[in-house]
Amino acid sequence: MNPDPADLRKLHDIVVPDAVPWWPPAPGWIVAFGVVLGIALVLSIRRYRAWKSDAYRRAALRELEAADSIPRIAEVLRRSALAIAPRETIAALQGEDWTRWLADRLTKPIPADAAAVLVGSVYDPQHATADPDALRRFARHWLRHHVRPC
Repeated sequence: MNPDPADLRKLHDIVVPDAVPWWPPAPGWIVAFGVVLGIALVLSIRRYRAWKSDAYRRAALRELEAADSIPRIAEVLRRSALAIAPRETIAALQGEDWTRWLADRLTKPIPADAAAVLVGSVYDPQHATADPDALRRFARHWLRHHVRPC
């Protein structure tokens, strides 16, 4: 008697293979994780350095809020400029040269009322009665948006 190949009694259950384990991961996943971790580390270090280098901006903005007079606001601007440029460059600037130096670090021009106060002596009695808000607004904008010289 010939065995029947279609005989169902000879069939066995399907053997399901074991599940693929999650650990240890394939070497490609380890490399990918290392690359992502490296990129995150580099970005974190760069962000920390940028935050650290902008400490003078944050300090100047705090001082600016407490400044209540035009000479005090001008002093905050001058000290902030000294934080990013050599003393020899900044100390010699006054009047038009000072406003030009400030304007060169911005993308938009200095407002006329703020420029008038900076060009004229900040200790001039004519400016003593001027409203310091225009200069304060400009100083706040300059502190937040100026570009450091190379």
